[in-house]
Amino acid sequence: MKFIYALLAAVPAVLALDKPLNIEVTTPAECTRKTKAGDRINVHYRGTLESDGSEFDASYNRGQPLAFVVGQGQVIKGWDQGLLDMCPGEKRKLTIQPEWAYGERGVGPIPSNSVLIFETELVSIDGVSKDEL
Repeated sequence: MKFIYALLAAVPAVLALDKPLNIEVTTPAECTRKTKAGDRINVHYRGTLESDGSEFDASYNRGQPLAFVVGQGQVIKGWDQGLLDMCPGEKRKLTIQPEWAYGERGVGPIPSNSVLIFETELVSIDGVSKDEL
């Protein structure tokens, strides 16, 4: 019987690895107006390969966050979904499986079928004043 309980306890952990996106809030923030699809947001990020930890891109190195409209297909699906419901100042670690990243095609230093890890920080939501947050 102990074996069955141990097996059942392990199942959710295995299933979590099969999700196309894992979101870990590393620095929480509170606000009343969180990001939603259609918002133009400004995000700092650092992207690494899960396979060897090598960094392939980082906005921090350029000193300027990336601006884009979230939830509209302007970025990979892992970002479109992983940066929703987020408050300015919040930091998240996104682990994105290939099907929600670049899939079978390699892009620059990113090999095909790569699991990507992004450390993200929501800097701001355009058009939302500090009073609304």
